[in-house]
Amino acid sequence: MSVYSIKSKGWRYDFVLAGQRYTEAWFTTKRKAQAAEAAKRKEINEPPPQESLETQNPTDMEFLELANRRLDHVKARNSHQHYQDYRSMVRRWVQRWKGLYCNQITPEMIEEFVLDRAKVSHYTANKEIRSLRATFNFGKKKKLFTFNPVESIDFLPEDGKTRYVPPPEDIDKVMAEADQDTQDYLWTIRDTMARVNEINQLTWDDVNLKSEHVVLYTRKKKGSHLTPRSVPMTDRLYKVLSRRYSERDPNKPWVFWHTYWSSKTGKKCEGPYGRRKRLMDGLCKKAGVRCFQFHALRHSAASLMESRNIPIGSIQRILGHSSRMTTEIYLHQIAQADRHAIKVLEQSDSGDFLTHESHTDGKSSLTQSP
Repeated sequence: MSVYSIKSKGWRYDFVLAGQRYTEAWFTTKRKAQAAEAAKRKEINEPPPQESLETQNPTDMEFLELANRRLDHVKARNSHQHYQDYRSMVRRWVQRWKGLYCNQITPEMIEEFVLDRAKVSHYTANKEIRSLRATFNFGKKKKLFTFNPVESIDFLPEDGKTRYVPPPEDIDKVMAEADQDTQDYLWTIRDTMARVNEINQLTWDDVNLKSEHVVLYTRKKKGSHLTPRSVPMTDRLYKVLSRRYSERDPNKPWVFWHTYWSSKTGKKCEGPYGRRKRLMDGLCKKAGVRCFQFHALRHSAASLMESRNIPIGSIQRILGHSSRMTTEIYLHQIAQADRHAIKVLEQSDSGDFLTHESHTDGKSSLTQSP
């Protein structure tokens, strides 16, 4: 649509012709914007002799408009949690650069913002860099402008840390503090090794009790397309879902849902859960264990599988990872091969492994100790 309105501002035309973008705002009526667009198209097709292409203004757009377009793009193609995280970042960007056009935002301004966010952590700052870079690349791809001020910004160094993985006894303590519905929710996350948003959107159409598997969907794959994967049920999960199925409300498609107050409609609504950020904090505090979140249940289950010598390919498929390297991040247990390697080193130190024997020619060879 080449003519559209922005609330409280007015109408504008916006079109691309032969790879060049043309836009003008703000007209008081749609008819005036359409007339101006028609005049502009005629001017392009029949330019006056004295005017050259060099005199035309370069393409550009307001940063606020770019952020809103990119926000709509993320909402349509990514998970709800990713959208919420991205929206929080957009609010910070708009506070800084509202009213500016994209070409007015310089690398120096981006650098200043990144260093300010680095006061929180380098991880936080790098996340802002990635998201800002993707936002400006989105505008470039749409031919809205040609310059990305984030391209020259380097990532900040991050100190590698091992994620905390709760031991099974701590998970059991947390489960003991939860009510039945929450226990079902947590065991479903643990026994499917799913992301929390995958369980939030799980419907009864995705549960096959006859063949004892569930279908999970994720947008983590390239292209942001919803990608399904089937995960077999444990005996425990089969009992949980069978009971919930027999007790379900046939009018509700979701496996897990709640009643909540909507700030948008001002009414009580029914629907699937959102992020549930505070749930685990409260349960861990009651259980008297170190705090962990839903994602730690995925790590815990993956580490347990790895310690039982489950092939990494199987773990990767259940987790829904496209990359083996991503799966390896989840495997916190020391691999059996690594333990064997250390045992070999220990044997070497005790004189039970290999020793060097000197030869008259000055060379050495490895021989087995007697």
